Amino acid sequence: MSKVKKIIYALSTLSGTIIGVGLFSLPYITLKVGFWVILGYFLILGAIAVIIHLFFGELSLKTPDFKRLPGFAEIYLGKKGKTVAYISTILGLFGAILAYLLVGGEFLANLISPILGGSALIYTVIYFIVGSFLIFFGIKAICKVEFWGLVLFFIILILLFFKGKFLINTGNLFIGSSEANIKNLFLPYGPVLFSIWGATLIPEIEEMLGENKNLIKKIIPIAILIPILVYLFFIYLILGITGNQTTESALTGLRDFLGPAIFNIGLLFGLLTTFTSFIAVGLTLKKTLWYDLKLPKSAAWSLTCFLPLILFLIGIKNFIPVISFVGGVMLGIDGILILLMYRKIKTGKLCFLAGPLILIFALGIIYEIMYFFK
Repeated sequence: MSKVKKIIYALSTLSGTIIGVGLFSLPYITLKVGFWVILGYFLILGAIAVIIHLFFGELSLKTPDFKRLPGFAEIYLGKKGKTVAYISTILGLFGAILAYLLVGGEFLANLISPILGGSALIYTVIYFIVGSFLIFFGIKAICKVEFWGLVLFFIILILLFFKGKFLINTGNLFIGSSEANIKNLFLPYGPVLFSIWGATLIPEIEEMLGENKNLIKKIIPIAILIPILVYLFFIYLILGITGNQTTESALTGLRDFLGPAIFNIGLLFGLLTTFTSFIAVGLTLKKTLWYDLKLPKSAAWSLTCFLPLILFLIGIKNFIPVISFVGGVMLGIDGILILLMYRKIKTGKLCFLAGPLILIFALGIIYEIMYFFK
């Protein structure tokens, strides 16, 4: 594979994975807090995410290949760090895969069941089978799916804009501004962090780049900026059209405004978004279990794919609480671990940021735990 292709596939894989199910919670959350608040979250948490991903990129370049976050933590933080990393990484990735399965299966059911019939459960299982098949065959298949999935994603997003642009009311973006209160002010933290986080995929991107792995430092900021711009545009599009009728999953509110044909295109848009992330995050979890926990490859694949399906089947089906908890708690723990490891290899420059960022993540963890169990 040529250098240019490697860069394109690496960039599209990281951006395509970051652009995931969290996207669909953002218009509803913006409705609750107002556009300026959500913009502030993207500016602050976006900058923090770039810093953390760059730190992890440096760690990845200095660490032997075929390691994931738990393997890194063992090298730099010892057995305790490794244990914490295993818990946060595995639970976080399982939670993310579950969220993709929940929403992706729902989108597929709404798209096809009116034509062919059948229950939502059947289509969720179909979504699961196809995604698990690609996870089984690894990165060569997945990086191509990510690239073409991202291309089609943008085509559909632009089509939705042109079909709905005359219905957009920019005043809808600021509905929540006058109603925002202390309770809602911190609501975006977990979902926004979840929506812009792709640190667990950094070692995967390094492997994809091969002998050009040093380019990872240039790829990371672009790969995070692209999703942020897409999210802001998506909020403008959905909230601008549906206003107070914006739903938690964003797309279902479009039916009354754009009609069934455009609504189905929106569902295809949602299906692509969740599916590409489902397979890429699934591969990351599989390799964590395989490389770091030393499980047999088949067992790692089986756990990666079937445990989220089991959680779905026993009734865990509310995706916003899931992504809030994963974003605020599990990714917060990951962020703290990366900062602690970075301080082991660096003594100057940006190390002064580690302390304040650790405090931010710690406060976010406390808030999300309180919010989740209230």
